[in-house]
Amino acid sequence: MGTAALGLLWAVLLLPLLVSGVPTEEPTSGEAVASNPPRGCRRCCDSEDLLTLADAADVSSASPSVLPYVLPEVRPYINITILKGDKGDRGPLGTPGKLGKEGLRGDRGPQGTKGAKGQAGSPGSPCQTRYSAFSVGRKTALHSSEGFQPLLFDTVFVNPDGHFDMTAGCFVAPLHGLYFFSLNVHSWNFKETYVHVVHNEEAAVILYAQPSDRSIMQSQSVMLALVPGDRVWVRLFKRERENAVYSDDVDTYITFSGHLIKPEDD
Repeated sequence: MGTAALGLLWAVLLLPLLVSGVPTEEPTSGEAVASNPPRGCRRCCDSEDLLTLADAADVSSASPSVLPYVLPEVRPYINITILKGDKGDRGPLGTPGKLGKEGLRGDRGPQGTKGAKGQAGSPGSPCQTRYSAFSVGRKTALHSSEGFQPLLFDTVFVNPDGHFDMTAGCFVAPLHGLYFFSLNVHSWNFKETYVHVVHNEEAAVILYAQPSDRSIMQSQSVMLALVPGDRVWVRLFKRERENAVYSDDVDTYITFSGHLIKPEDD
């Protein structure tokens, strides 16, 4: 009996405390907002990290039942070195580009080594020597007759191929080309010397000496373009005065020479 009476006494004493500690109705939204502790002031220029920390502080001051879960910030990092593979095969050759500007000329390189001697070539055709030459003289004096008179020669110095006709007293060209001719005579005292170097039938040049009390050696030369068969010869021409050339049986005072300089087809 004593124990039961004591328990009942404690129940009566603790009942008002239990009743006062239990709320009879849920608080309103205004009361709920007022019950939350006020947050600190934040500026719009504050960083997002500072705002997150402030929110976390507010949440930590609240009851454990209303704390939100804060996700950690994940920043991925990729190690490229472990992603690099092996070197691939060489690709196909591309189309060539446009030609660039020409650069400056470089310095001359060193001289190379001397090459080996080549083989001897096949023998060529034999050379054809083409020439024509003559040189003749006269040891007899000559006085001109009426009109023209050919000057004939009686001495041969050079006439290897017989291109100078001693009978006709003329040179007959064997080849087409350039020829050189020279004539030397000795004038007669007190007589005129009038001599032509004739190409075919036309006088090419003249050798002339006026009458004088002294005999004088005279010369004339000319270059002519001839074709095969052309003739070159010498003649005297008498005018008003007596025309003569001097010579004797001992010395040769009159000479006529010529030779081929250059064939036409060379």
